[in-house]
Amino acid sequence: MKTALVHEWLVTMGGSEKVLEAIYEEYPSPVYTLVADRKALSESPLAEARIHTSFVQRLPFSVRKYRNYLGFFPRAVEAFDLSDYEVVISSSHCAAKGVLTRTDQLHICYCYSPMRYAWDLYHQYLREAGLQSGIRSGLARRVLHKIRTWDVISANRVDYFVTISRYIADRIRHVYRREAEVIYPPVDVDRFELCSEKEDYYVTASRMVPYKMMGLIVRAFTRMPSRKLVVIGDGPELKSVKAAAGGNIEILGYQPFEVLKEYLQKARAFVFAAEEDFGILPLEAQACGTPVIAFGRGGALETVINEKSGIFFYEQNERSIMDAVERFEKIENRFKPDTVKKNADRFGRDRFKREFRESVEKKIADRFS
Repeated sequence: MKTALVHEWLVTMGGSEKVLEAIYEEYPSPVYTLVADRKALSESPLAEARIHTSFVQRLPFSVRKYRNYLGFFPRAVEAFDLSDYEVVISSSHCAAKGVLTRTDQLHICYCYSPMRYAWDLYHQYLREAGLQSGIRSGLARRVLHKIRTWDVISANRVDYFVTISRYIADRIRHVYRREAEVIYPPVDVDRFELCSEKEDYYVTASRMVPYKMMGLIVRAFTRMPSRKLVVIGDGPELKSVKAAAGGNIEILGYQPFEVLKEYLQKARAFVFAAEEDFGILPLEAQACGTPVIAFGRGGALETVINEKSGIFFYEQNERSIMDAVERFEKIENRFKPDTVKKNADRFGRDRFKREFRESVEKKIADRFS
């Protein structure tokens, strides 16, 4: 079967790009994407791929400012000519699933989420972008309304949805009225070694953006001055997070992988306050044998086993985090590092590749046999 892969953009090696990389290793195929930066792929197997970009690539500052061209994404994706391929696999959280295929082609979409800023994060997106009123707000709302309409229409072009968690499968059912098979994304658990000797600090790490709730974690630990918290990450909220930090908080900013790994390995627990679709970092912490104190919504409910590999809190406020830390310390001896690591090992890269290939081959057999 001739196969093509479709992905939104290739300008950095983030979580969805790691998934595409694993899919490419199983199905080495031409990759169609809105915009690409070859330098960002230099250490990835995708560097060897035949990459086709859209007209967005030729627009000013497209590699850095591609999100400014959101209104062009539907037309750009639909312009890809995939008529030579029998199987199309899209890797999509925005527009990639909207490619045009014929009825005799098979289109499988690995969907990370329906387009967040057009649906469940719509009002938050407008608020954080300062687009709640005025002419620019009206224009943004008009574009997002059109995108929402196209998003639903384009979902009907997909033959099979596969997704990253039961949490997102529920969202796909709600937005698209479609069922989705769950295959958890690959986590590089083999890069993290078990560490049984823990030191007296907690750790959190993430990009400093509002929904990650890093400021909330820092404020909660500032109210617990006897407990040390190490904070790793960079982003637009770094300055405000620093301003909220007490003397027991150590903010390190961006750190290379080896430094991050060492802090994850030696921490008493990893603290996680975001409502994530899946959540890679909590699993990387568990791969080190480090339990997780996590907000009990979203993907964390599927990757953390309560009172075996971590514990949950159920409100995104300071008091709830503080209570969770106190509960954790009362039962801390129950968390055995090897047991915590075994939970993370369920989400490895080889497991993803095996399950994804089995899923695709079954769908191919059902369609073409």
